[in-house]
Amino acid sequence: METITDNPEGVAFAPLINNRKPNTMPSFDIVSEVDAQEIDNAINQARKELATRFDFKGSVAEIVAEKDKITLTAEDASRLRGLREIVIGKLSKRGVDLRNVEQVDPAISPLGHARQELKIQQGLEGDKAKEIIHAIKSQSFKVQSQQQDRQIRVTGKKRDDLQAVIAFVRSRDFGVATTFKNFRD
Repeated sequence: METITDNPEGVAFAPLINNRKPNTMPSFDIVSEVDAQEIDNAINQARKELATRFDFKGSVAEIVAEKDKITLTAEDASRLRGLREIVIGKLSKRGVDLRNVEQVDPAISPLGHARQELKIQQGLEGDKAKEIIHAIKSQSFKVQSQQQDRQIRVTGKKRDDLQAVIAFVRSRDFGVATTFKNFRD
């Protein structure tokens, strides 16, 4: 290999051989996540409204937030229904997709106390992920899709193929909120 020394400083350097990016394929991830801060904000707003509502004055009603669920407790079924409407309304106003909030049937004790859990689904579970992967493969896009942890990684040779997959997934309702992250070109 010869060096070039025709520059005015007389410094020898080798010509650039390979300055290209490594050979990677474009990819993106399909995820189903709910913003935990928005859930916390919605619960705090619901607690404030609960404290000021006339129909809840003097009654025992509480909202307890845990990692992936919200527990609602009230004196009777009608107050529990009102409490659930408050929480669901606040979650909706804060932009939390209600497809990721599973409402478990309320448990009403013989004494009349009522309790209900709202489970927050984070990530794509096995059956939903398989359903999305199968739907993508059935459309015969020129991409590969695979489940990684609680998300789906989609890779393809062309950016246009990936954008077609994104448009397809957005057009279908899989029963969970789907968002797209880490689009790499």
